[in-house]
Amino acid sequence: MKRPGAAHLLAGFMAAAGTAHFLIPATYEQLIPSRLGRPRPWVYGSGVAELACAGALAVTATRRPAAWVTAALFVGVFPGNITMAVQASDRGRAYRAVAYARLPLQVPLVWWALAVARGECGTGRTASRLPPAAPSS
Repeated sequence: MKRPGAAHLLAGFMAAAGTAHFLIPATYEQLIPSRLGRPRPWVYGSGVAELACAGALAVTATRRPAAWVTAALFVGVFPGNITMAVQASDRGRAYRAVAYARLPLQVPLVWWALAVARGECGTGRTASRLPPAAPSS
């Protein structure tokens, strides 16, 4: 069995994140700034975007453009992480820890997507990059 590469792991991460937007939308609604209007359409829209990225990342032909879009999506949702951190002051210690931890964690997520976009990460198909075996005598 082949090990999943960085692109496939990123696709799985995006699929899980996108699915969570539909399973627990109230968790995400509080991250949407009120000036954007009703939060539920934004939550569902970002869930659809994450699921679309996941699907496109899983397909070799669309992987690179999907990774660029994924990086942009990670940057685009950063204001929601800031909102969460700002609102965390009146929450419990565990919530605050998660809210503050999400801020710096966005950087490696963007880096991960950019590395996949540039083709700097493997896809789990390492055998195809090995030189052919020497003929046996």
